Amino acid sequence: MSNFKEIVTKAIIGKAKKTSTNEFMLTPELRPDTILGCWVINHRFNGANNGGIVNLEGSFDVNVWYSYDNDTKTAVSTGTFSYQDKMPVRLKDNTALTNKEEIIVRSLKQPTVTNVSVNDGIVKLNVEKELGVEIIGDTKIKVSIEEDEDDYEIVTDEEIMTDKDEAAIEEIDEEYLK
Repeated sequence: MSNFKEIVTKAIIGKAKKTSTNEFMLTPELRPDTILGCWVINHRFNGANNGGIVNLEGSFDVNVWYSYDNDTKTAVSTGTFSYQDKMPVRLKDNTALTNKEEIIVRSLKQPTVTNVSVNDGIVKLNVEKELGVEIIGDTKIKVSIEEDEDDYEIVTDEEIMTDKDEAAIEEIDEEYLK
């Protein structure tokens, strides 16, 4: 006969990912002629529940290497950019998002500059990133319980004896004490 028990545990109750591209403008100190390279560093982000939708906030630094003075000199200009995004996460079992759940945000694809151009001394950057969100919350699982089975097997001393022990017992002189 089997019975079922419910166990309350923490599990992933919702999961989503979103790829987004944002446009940013950077004005270097010197007027750039040609963009020689761009890279994104120091990506920081977090997520918070706002009425059942996860609000994502983050920032990163962009370094732009460029030439100036008729392509005879180079310089690097750095800008820090912030972003905000909303991500609806569908929860399993049609539950609603409350403030009890834990929200984990992961960068699935680091921010990368996908397009860069210069117009009147202003550098226009397109930055693409992919973030994933996992919602950790309480859930129940059912497990089958076998009530007829004992947890422990009963063992006697006689079952533990080895062949060596049995040989020693056979050598005992039962007439010794008489």
